[in-house]
Amino acid sequence: MTVYFIGAGPGAPDLITLRGADLLSRCRTCLYAGSLVPEAMLSRCPTDAVLIDTARMPLAQIIAHMRDAQARGDDVARLHSGDPSLYSAVAEQIRELSRLGIDYQIVPGVPAFAAAAAALGTELTVPSVGQSLLITRVSTLSTAMPAGEDLASLAATGVTLALHLAAHRVSEIVADLEPVYGADCPAAVVAFASRDDERIISTTLAQLPAQMQAAGIVRTAVIFVGRVLAAGEFSDSYLYSQARMTKLRAESGDRH
Repeated sequence: MTVYFIGAGPGAPDLITLRGADLLSRCRTCLYAGSLVPEAMLSRCPTDAVLIDTARMPLAQIIAHMRDAQARGDDVARLHSGDPSLYSAVAEQIRELSRLGIDYQIVPGVPAFAAAAAALGTELTVPSVGQSLLITRVSTLSTAMPAGEDLASLAATGVTLALHLAAHRVSEIVADLEPVYGADCPAAVVAFASRDDERIISTTLAQLPAQMQAAGIVRTAVIFVGRVLAAGEFSDSYLYSQARMTKLRAESGDRH
């Protein structure tokens, strides 16, 4: 028996990997968060599968369902939105499964920031403008940030930011970022990326709070901040450069 932590992607039912979909179709027990995983995703489960909504369930109860599945000899599909490597609370479950000696595997999925960038129609690493992406969040009442990972400290790098789980703190975010990025720095928000109710805002850092408030965006959103969002003039990458083409032609000639 194995518990498969499957990345269900950002929301659209067809943005699950082939591997994830195949496993979902074979697991006799499926645990999912109904508030985050689209119901249409569950149509991939076997018709006789045990479906368990964990949206309001404590960790101990979730693990108990996994143990029950083990007793039945069922493999378990544990669906998580986005990719399990980011803000998924998989670590706590893995710790318990390891303690109990229950096998598990992680199946990656499309992360929310990737779906949000696709919705914006942009690349997040633009030659000569920005080649780094810092994925982070902000402190909340439920989960504090570790020492040295507060947003003001991370912002000192000046790299492109992708902020998760932060829409409700947008005013504080702007206050932390403006001294480094500037009030006119391009910013964007994608809420419910890839879903039917997807919403997009492209603006500046200074205008971000007002526009998010006007749009009613307070959760399930990724906030981007960085000059790459409005990059117009930039150098071509080496991939398309004349120097690379010359080198490839020379290497091809050497082989003949």
